[in-house]
Amino acid sequence: MARSGKASFLSDFKAFINKGNVVDLAVAVIIGGAFGKVVDAVVSLVMTTALEPALKAANVDSINAWPAGAVIVALINFLVIAFVVFLIVRAIESMKRQEEAKAADAGPDPQAELAAAANRLAEALDKRGL
Repeated sequence: MARSGKASFLSDFKAFINKGNVVDLAVAVIIGGAFGKVVDAVVSLVMTTALEPALKAANVDSINAWPAGAVIVALINFLVIAFVVFLIVRAIESMKRQEEAKAADAGPDPQAELAAAANRLAEALDKRGL
């Protein structure tokens, strides 16, 4: 009896994993984590380079050594990542709108017209009693 419960659990787990959204989400989290690390490194480099004279005057090696330096870097990271995600979403929405416009310009769907004609024919035959 325990075996059927285990088999049911495994089959449920397999069905859960095989859903497209779960796999897509896992890939997005992994890529997002890697992207976050890259953005963190770039922001730290740029901030350190841009503020190098001020950092030398304050005898500080990096911006993270400031009392609120880590918070400043985290906020800049957030803004950069949010901006990049905004650009990606905007591009995807633009592509979807272009596809919808092409579909609308293509004219009526032949399958939909055929189905409507078949329905009209069936109604006409029903009215005549055939």
